[in-house]
Amino acid sequence: MARGRGGNGRLAPPAWLTAGLRPAPAPVPWAAVVRASLALSLPLAAGLALDRPAEGALVSMGALSGVIGDTADAYRMRIFNIAVPQLFGALGVTLGTLVFGHGWLAVATLTLVALVSGMISSIGAVASASGLLLLLNAVVGAGLPMPDPWWKAPVLLGLGGLVVLALTLLGWPLRRVAPERAAVAATYRTVAELYEAAGSDTYQEKRHAVTASLNQSYDLLLARRARQHGRTSTSARLVAQLNVLVPLLEAAPAADLRARRHGPPPPAVAAAVRDLADAVETGRTEERPALDLPPSALPSEKAVEHALRHAATVVHEAEPGPSTRSSAGGRPHADDYLGRPAPLSVRARRAARTMLLSAPSWRYGLRLALCIGLAQALVSLIPVPRSYWVALTVTFVMKPDFGSVFSRAVLRAVGTCLGLVSAALVLAEVPRGWWDVPVMMVLAALIPAFSAKGYAFQTAAITPVILLLSDALNRQGFDLVLPRLYDSLIGCAIALVAGYLLWPESWHSRIGDRLADAVADTAAYVDRAFGDPADAGRLRARRKLYRDLSAVRSEFQRALTEPPPTGTRAAAWWPLAIAVERIVDATTAARIRVAHGAPPPDPAEVTAVARELRELAEGLRGTDTLFAVRTELSGDDEGVLAPVRQEVRAARSIAGPELR
Repeated sequence: MARGRGGNGRLAPPAWLTAGLRPAPAPVPWAAVVRASLALSLPLAAGLALDRPAEGALVSMGALSGVIGDTADAYRMRIFNIAVPQLFGALGVTLGTLVFGHGWLAVATLTLVALVSGMISSIGAVASASGLLLLLNAVVGAGLPMPDPWWKAPVLLGLGGLVVLALTLLGWPLRRVAPERAAVAATYRTVAELYEAAGSDTYQEKRHAVTASLNQSYDLLLARRARQHGRTSTSARLVAQLNVLVPLLEAAPAADLRARRHGPPPPAVAAAVRDLADAVETGRTEERPALDLPPSALPSEKAVEHALRHAATVVHEAEPGPSTRSSAGGRPHADDYLGRPAPLSVRARRAARTMLLSAPSWRYGLRLALCIGLAQALVSLIPVPRSYWVALTVTFVMKPDFGSVFSRAVLRAVGTCLGLVSAALVLAEVPRGWWDVPVMMVLAALIPAFSAKGYAFQTAAITPVILLLSDALNRQGFDLVLPRLYDSLIGCAIALVAGYLLWPESWHSRIGDRLADAVADTAAYVDRAFGDPADAGRLRARRKLYRDLSAVRSEFQRALTEPPPTGTRAAAWWPLAIAVERIVDATTAARIRVAHGAPPPDPAEVTAVARELRELAEGLRGTDTLFAVRTELSGDDEGVLAPVRQEVRAARSIAGPELR
């Protein structure tokens, strides 16, 4: 009976409902705050100065889309993330403008646009932002009167995106590779924190932080290499510096195991990694300093020392060594864990195939199309002033990579209410005209600051900005506030019913299938870890496995915010997801110990462990209920596989309640 009650015995809302209402501990991105403030207020000022406030408001709307989409650190990715969605946004507002006031033709057009938007969102992050802007601008164009001729609105919205892009690129001449270099240095620092946490209860948390940071750094460098074909010395050097972190990461589980048995590692290891991070960030190439490390006796200590000395050699050399360059034939060397990206034409064909042949792509497209069609049909049958807000709400709530649809609907309603309070104060007390400019400077600055805190906070920041810009277009003033609240609640209700409850996959999560795939991949990794020592693909396979486990963790965290039964099932299965991560860590530690002098395991012992994992994977695919399974894995209790067997037994002994 304690469930749903606070510590003082009073009724409290469930955790899955309130999780998104707690602000995330994120620093304020001051550069983004300044850019947003200028990008949205300058067009308004220009429009007022030219006596064209409506045109200025449209440019600010385009800038708003650019501000929301500017999420990458690397300049080349930022150009891509801002420019490409703006092109789709221009197409969307053009289609919306052409069907404005045409009733059922507008309903059919927006439904089709929603289908396409949902399907292209499955390709990747940039495609997702492009699909979002395509649909949002189509909804705005079909719901608000735009200035004549028809091409003026897309041009003005695109001009707003160019304003954001210009402000973003002001620092490019002085900081061309600074974001990439800072990302690699940040990954080094997370590795230093990982070694400091070896042997403690915070080790797993730090390892997750390393995985996330490494993924981000690889993604940034991959984007840079895709545009420079891996030929520049700066790009190659950054790749080399990131690559040499992989042996350090492989040695970390062994260091953690050693710390649990013999005490924490010497602080000199973390200090040396931090010194390397400083060298990476500043680009220093002076002579490599001597590493003051204690003598290594255990295999895990030798692994850490060898990896650290190799990293110091690569970080402090002026040019990347031959082991990190591509061979004459164009194939990356075995030490190049990043690899060369496929040509653009190949990636485009893969993306098109993913979009057209993927069942999840069609399912999401159809769900979004159904919700938008219902929203637009509703406002066509019932006269709702400025009814585009209903479809806008549906679009934001149904965004696939924002989290749970159910929780987003709740958070959207809460955030809209909070945003409308500030909007009501502005529209009621601040006179229209030049006062809009300083007000917009303040409100726009809150968008990047609040976006880092969570979805509800982002909604609360964006709502008054959109209302102020809408008022500049139609001059309804305070009369905008209550209709927007009703429209938001209607949109949330449509998304909940037509986008969530009507689709069994929404409330019967497939987290078990994702986890089963991860367990099967772990079994393959166990086989491969103790196979051919010259296996060049083993390291990439390990990187892929850790990245997949990070995605599984994100999927679980999203499922935990769903109402029962999905949230309850995710909570029951969560310990098993953690156990799988620990199996991978234990396997990596065992392989590192073997590579540095420990006796190798019996092949039959390796086969038995992999077989247990495959049986676990098959069991996960066949049930929604966790049952304890007694596992007898024999072997040397002092051997390198003893920790792996222990983690496998722990995973198979996890049992959960019967969930129906």
